[in-house]
Amino acid sequence: QVQLVESGGGLVQAGGSLRLSCAASGRIFSTYTMGWYRQALGTQRELVAVISSGGSANYADSVKGRFTIFRDNGKNTVYLQMNSLKPEDTAVYYCNARRSLSYWGQGTQVTVSS
Repeated sequence: QVQLVESGGGLVQAGGSLRLSCAASGRIFSTYTMGWYRQALGTQRELVAVISSGGSANYADSVKGRFTIFRDNGKNTVYLQMNSLKPEDTAVYYCNARRSLSYWGQGTQVTVSS
């Protein structure tokens, strides 16, 4: 069982930055693929960024060059640095941990005003 707790969401103006954090329980965090997903009102949840246990990262086309995912295995934490935010980035952002099973956090709201 893995428990995930997100933090760092909030209200920011377009062009601003936020850093999301996801703290995970468990002693084998380093073996999990970690991801950030988001769900805007009335839409399906979509992948934003994912980082493998080996540190390889992939991004949705919509956030490439603006968002960076990174992990600190010593702190059992994965981060999402979001720069140059746009109103269309407004969504609830969810952390995901995946190996043989998949675990989700409760989500954190990000609102970008124009």
